[in-house]
Amino acid sequence: MRITVLAGGVGGSRFVRGVREECARRWPDGAGGTAASVTVVVNTGDDIWLSGVRLMPDFDSLLYSLAGVNDTERGWGRAGETERVSAELREWGVGWPWFTLGDLDLGTHLARTVWLREGLTPSQVGERLQRRWPLGVRLIPATDTEVDTHVRVADPEASDEREMHFQEWWTRYRATLPALAFRQQHIADARPAPGVAEAIADADLVLIAPSNPVVSIGTILAVPGIREALAATAAPVVGVSPIIGGKVVRGMADACLPAIGVETSAEGVGRHYGARAQGGLLDAWLVDETDAAAAASLTADGLPAASAPLWMHDLDTSAALAGASIDLGLGSTPAS
Repeated sequence: MRITVLAGGVGGSRFVRGVREECARRWPDGAGGTAASVTVVVNTGDDIWLSGVRLMPDFDSLLYSLAGVNDTERGWGRAGETERVSAELREWGVGWPWFTLGDLDLGTHLARTVWLREGLTPSQVGERLQRRWPLGVRLIPATDTEVDTHVRVADPEASDEREMHFQEWWTRYRATLPALAFRQQHIADARPAPGVAEAIADADLVLIAPSNPVVSIGTILAVPGIREALAATAAPVVGVSPIIGGKVVRGMADACLPAIGVETSAEGVGRHYGARAQGGLLDAWLVDETDAAAAASLTADGLPAASAPLWMHDLDTSAALAGASIDLGLGSTPAS
């Protein structure tokens, strides 16, 4: 069983851990003649150059989470982190004073930057980083091109519009400045990183994690060639709603969706992705039990949908969600 997941952010990390766990439970060591492999196509739109080093937040969140070295209380960064270097950088007036880099995390960024300057691509760097821990999952950046996301915002203080890096809007302003549009730099020139198109084409099942539909999944899909690979794959494509009962599970997708004209609801995001049989992305859509009515409405309109508990409180509930996603995919008929 070859499973490919499109993911980004903390929700994506929790979901992927659940997929890995569920696969281990269903197919332990290839029991029954079936072995499972999981490949994750990771959002790179949150990436940024800061203080002279290259940050890839979503890739690192997945890396740390799968390695079991992440900070489970904050939901991001390394466990047992210290912040002495960031404090010293602030004294020198370097970087953003409101964007803290942990010392252990900074070690990852420094290693990445060294390898990038030696000529390695981001996907080659990603391969090196994964050698440190037995992840049981393969991580691939969506693209080797720098497609950092910028946000055009309405600034009430300036009585005007301006553009800033997504990390500034997200971290400094906590998405309180109304977002008017999102733009990924160099996206037209980007191509899928080596292995991405193959992972989608050769999959037995493709899962779209409950990540931000605009800046995480949206950025992955914006890389030329990835949406086309999803349309062409023979594998069922199943999406998991990041919205439960009209509210975001984590993060600030509700501050992003209005900018692209999508309602903050499980049904709204499902319609945004669309049914593959009707020119969209999905063969099936999984929503929470509280949104069962949305599932019925979407199914009636041609997007098969089902409901299951979506809250990922721990590894068991994450695995259960992954299991429901896998079952939905295995029971669906891919669009021809």
